[in-house]
This record gives sequence, C-alpha cells and structure tokens, in this order.
Amino acid sequence: MLQEAMTTLALTGATTVVAAMATDAWGTSRTAVAGLFGREGQDRQTAIEAQLDSDADLVAQDDGAEGARRDLVPIWHRRLATLLRQYPGAADDLRVLIAEMQAALPPAQQQGVQANTRDNGQVFASQGGNVLVYTRPDSGRLRPPPSAAGSDEGSGQAG
Repeated sequence: MLQEAMTTLALTGATTVVAAMATDAWGTSRTAVAGLFGREGQDRQTAIEAQLDSDADLVAQDDGAEGARRDLVPIWHRRLATLLRQYPGAADDLRVLIAEMQAALPPAQQQGVQANTRDNGQVFASQGGNVLVYTRPDSGRLRPPPSAAGSDEGSGQAG
C-alpha cells in the first residue's frame, strides 16, 4: 500500500473511531476496532479493548467532548498506521469498518470531528470521511495539490 494511501486511511479510521466514542454506535464500533488488532494476538486485542474503554470514558466525562476527541485522533492515527504497516491486509477490513461506523454515527458526529496530521512535508486533513492532502511546495507555504488548486473555493493556503 502506498505510504500516502496508508496515512490517509489510518487518519480517516482514527477520526471515525474517535467520533464514535460515547455515542450509541460505540458498542459495536469498539468490538470491531478491537477485532482489527486481533491480528497481533489476543493480548494485544485485550490491551486495545482496555484502551478503547479508557478513551471512550475520557470523551464521555469531558465537558468539551470535542476537545477530548481532537486530542485522541493523533494517538489512534498512530495505532492504526502501525497496524496497517505490519498487516497491510487489514486495510480492506478498516475501510469496511469506517463505512459501517460512519453510517451508524449520529448526524452531529458525522461532521463534527476534523483531524490534521503532518507527515514528510504533507498535511492530511480528515473530516467526516473526506481527506484532503496539502503538499509543501518549494515556497514553504502550504497549498492544495494541483487538482484542487484551480477551484474557486479559496486558495487553501496556510502560512
């Protein structure tokens, strides 16, 4: 799997997993996410279940659940990216899981979490299952890839 595709999939997965925490969709989502990590053995799956429970409790108990979710996305991005590097065959299962979790989320959660991560001069932004990739050109400013640069919806630049 290409590095960019793996990063994008892991980020989308992380955003979706964290968005599902402390929602009605969590029970099913939690079990399925933990199952992905079962490839690493029962001990790892059990550890992931405990981590999922702990993180969902943080989201549920936090007065600003969105802040807690935002803080957890990079952690789950790293875990899922590591899983995909070790077990590339997990990518298809993760894609299916993402679609199922997104469909089960309450409408407020489907759009409510955005995650941004930087990797090798690129910024990956994921929100509601959509992923944008910004590349750092020689000028040192971030801008969207050429396919999106010609749109009339703004420059997409950040400085």
